[in-house]
Formats: sequence, C-alpha cells, structure tokens
Amino acid sequence: MDATHLHLLLNHFPIIGSLLGVGVMAYGYLTSSEQVKKTALWTWVAMAAIAIPVFLTGEPAEESVEGIANVSESLIEEHEEAATIAIWLMEALGLLSLVTLIVGWGKEQVSKPLVLVATVLSLVTFGAMARTGYLGGQIRHSEIRSGVAAANGGETNGGGEAGEQDDDD
Repeated sequence: MDATHLHLLLNHFPIIGSLLGVGVMAYGYLTSSEQVKKTALWTWVAMAAIAIPVFLTGEPAEESVEGIANVSESLIEEHEEAATIAIWLMEALGLLSLVTLIVGWGKEQVSKPLVLVATVLSLVTFGAMARTGYLGGQIRHSEIRSGVAAANGGETNGGGEAGEQDDDD
C-alpha cells in the first residue's frame, strides 16, 4: 500500500469521526452522562491522531494525480489550503479534548467550560473537515464539480493516458 492508498483509505475517518463525536457529545448532554461526554472527547483525540497521517499523505497523493487528464491544479490547491486549516482545527480539538480528559482524570465530572469549548470547536472542525473532503472529492469526481469546473474555466492538467475518455462526455 502506498501513500496515496493510505490517504484515500484514512481520509474519511476524521470527517465521520468528528461528526460522530458531536453526536456522542450531544447524547452526553441530553442524558447528563459524564462517561458519554468522555467518550466523545476520546473520539476527538483519536480522530486528531488519525488526521496526521491523512495530512502527511496528501502531498504524495497530489503527486500521483497531477499527470492525470481532467485533474484541475486549482482544485488541488483549494483542497490543500482547506486541509491546512482543517488539520490545525482538528489538532486543536484533539489537544483540548486530551487536556479536558487529563484535568478531569479521576473526577466524576469533567470541566464544564472545557467540554463546552471542545463541543463548539468540534462543530467548526467538522465543518472544516467536511469542506476539505468535499473539495478533495472534486479532484477526481467530476460528477460533483459541474459548476466548479466552469468557474475555473475548465482548467485541467492535460496529461493522462492515450485513449482515456473524458468523464464529462
């Protein structure tokens, strides 16, 4: 398995996992369960850890698609910029969640202000991760970028294999 395969395999986890953590935290608030809230915090810590190899394999994944026909350089750059913001948010969420767990270690109740800040940050992080995933999907899935390709002037990389058919036909 190369870096591109690893990127494609893992990139869904931080998106889905951050949303899962939001749902678990919401359930923790509804049931007033500190254990459920701690589970959400651990989920965000785990997603922050998984996001690191996703981010680090992004550059090799970029290199593997640069020569393919109908791959837009501007879409790659937009995805890369979104990923940079998303990784910082995810790592901040993971660190805040870990700090919250450490502060509350051995205590029945975790710090309410820290949990609240982590919950708000998780919503922002999920949005950034979802946007990054959406932009990444547009790189190879022309069916979801109908308006984007037109806005970019149809800019694509002219490379590719002979005999490849244009997906937009």
